[in-house]
Amino acid sequence: MTGNKNFDSVLASTVYDKGGDKVGKVEQIYISEQTDEPRWVSVRTGFLGTSKSLVPLAGASHSGDRLDVAVTKDSIKDAPHLDSDGGTSEEEERALLRHYGFTEHKAGWQQYGKHAGHAGTPQADAGAAQRPAGGADREHVAATGAGADRQDDLVRSEERLNVGTQREVSGRARLRKYVVTEEQTVTVPVTHEEVKVVRQPIKDGKAVDGSAIGEEVAEVTLHADRVVASKETVPVERVGLQVNEVTDNEKVSDTVRKERIETDGLEADPAKTSKK
Repeated sequence: MTGNKNFDSVLASTVYDKGGDKVGKVEQIYISEQTDEPRWVSVRTGFLGTSKSLVPLAGASHSGDRLDVAVTKDSIKDAPHLDSDGGTSEEEERALLRHYGFTEHKAGWQQYGKHAGHAGTPQADAGAAQRPAGGADREHVAATGAGADRQDDLVRSEERLNVGTQREVSGRARLRKYVVTEEQTVTVPVTHEEVKVVRQPIKDGKAVDGSAIGEEVAEVTLHADRVVASKETVPVERVGLQVNEVTDNEKVSDTVRKERIETDGLEADPAKTSKK
């Protein structure tokens, strides 16, 4: 069955319930014949995916390959199951709405608006080909995606300031070793030998060695300390660089644009907003 390609991303999505639990893959999208709004997606449930349940799109949000719905996983499993891949009947529709607690007027997915294009376009012809015979209250299945936005809606946009940080080089720190020369004075005690004449008288005139008359020389060796200096290299300190992160607060200011919507031709509209 051929459909509008705007639903391709939804059909490739995985359904998660309002608590964030995974439910299953989207198989088909069901679109209301009255409002042209998508109402349901079918998901395989039960043991080994033997059952097919319809999940309401009212209040759902879609991002990337994720479809978050506004109902619980248990309520999806307990919902009335489909017996075929065709559209839903009025009775099936009412049973589903009662089960999920939705009303007829609040059962559509307004995020996507009308799925069909203008009459005569390929999108409109494809959408018409999907609608089964048997009454305007039945829903048809969109095998792939949605169409244009609703023609009576405006999308209001605004700019948001996104601020982050980017790491860059702010400077360099180096260690450099160099040599200086200084004068150092050390006091060292030194000794030396000196000669002193000692006279000792000999009593009683007794003869002793060397008492013969004649020339003779007596000699002693003198000693003295000489200062000897040498140098050695010894490690005295280890010096390194340590980088610490310091957090500061910096304010960033910029201008952003916002769209305002005002109404024209409505009386006493409480939602009317003037331009700024």
